[in-house]
Amino acid sequence: MADEIERKFLVKNPGWRASVTRTRAIKQGYMAVNEQCSVRVRISGQEALLNIKSSGLDIARKEYEYAIPLADAEEMMDQFCGGHKIQKIRYYIDFADHVWEVDVFEGDNQGLIVAEVELGSVDEEVLLPSWTGAEVSGDARYLNNNLASNPYKKWSATGHTD
Repeated sequence: MADEIERKFLVKNPGWRASVTRTRAIKQGYMAVNEQCSVRVRISGQEALLNIKSSGLDIARKEYEYAIPLADAEEMMDQFCGGHKIQKIRYYIDFADHVWEVDVFEGDNQGLIVAEVELGSVDEEVLLPSWTGAEVSGDARYLNNNLASNPYKKWSATGHTD
């Protein structure tokens, strides 16, 4: 059992790009989403993972993740995920004793850039980089499972992005 404690922010300028330490392309597909959890498959390069994450908008949630064979992940993505998929490039940035992950979304979520930081406790204070904007930890639209079914291009076109 693993607890994930994470805060999420919009990115307001490209200042983060100068500090990137590594990147990876990610494809995620959602096989099930309900009131209790989401079940997803993730492929990044030759690595494949099955992930179960508790639902909700709390910054602390339960998360279970398991390595699976790449061929199985590709089949699950094709057979079980339908149109509930996202693609993104994840950039890693070291800042003030934390590793920030900046996700630059592609496809139907193109134009959305979100930064996440994992914390050791829900009350841990974290120094925010100058390139972070509004916190969206409590906004369900920015959950990846919601972006898979209600992509950014649909709701950003209305001008309701904050």
